[in-house]
Amino acid sequence: MNDDEYQLLVRAAAACHMSVASYLARAALKAARNLDRTAAEIAGEREMLHELFALRTALNRIGNNLNQVAAALNSDEPAPQAKAVLAGVDRISLRVDAFVQRYLDGVRPAA
Repeated sequence: MNDDEYQLLVRAAAACHMSVASYLARAALKAARNLDRTAAEIAGEREMLHELFALRTALNRIGNNLNQVAAALNSDEPAPQAKAVLAGVDRISLRVDAFVQRYLDGVRPAA
């Protein structure tokens, strides 16, 4: 392994609050238990996790924006951004619905 690869492992282990040795052992055991998984299943799992994290981030932003709109309205101030925030809620709602439907339709990684 070269220095760049080792540093990648160091960063990954640190992100998991593990030593490099523990991280490598856990990764090796997980790989050994999942020999029957295909690359497509693994890619599907990564895609699902990426979308979940993106949705969480988007929902957090919209929640913050909704709080700002509510604060303005409760102070009898105008809230011109309210329509844009509600449109954002609609967009995220559609993304969540589509994600859940894909999951229910069986487009998900194997357990």
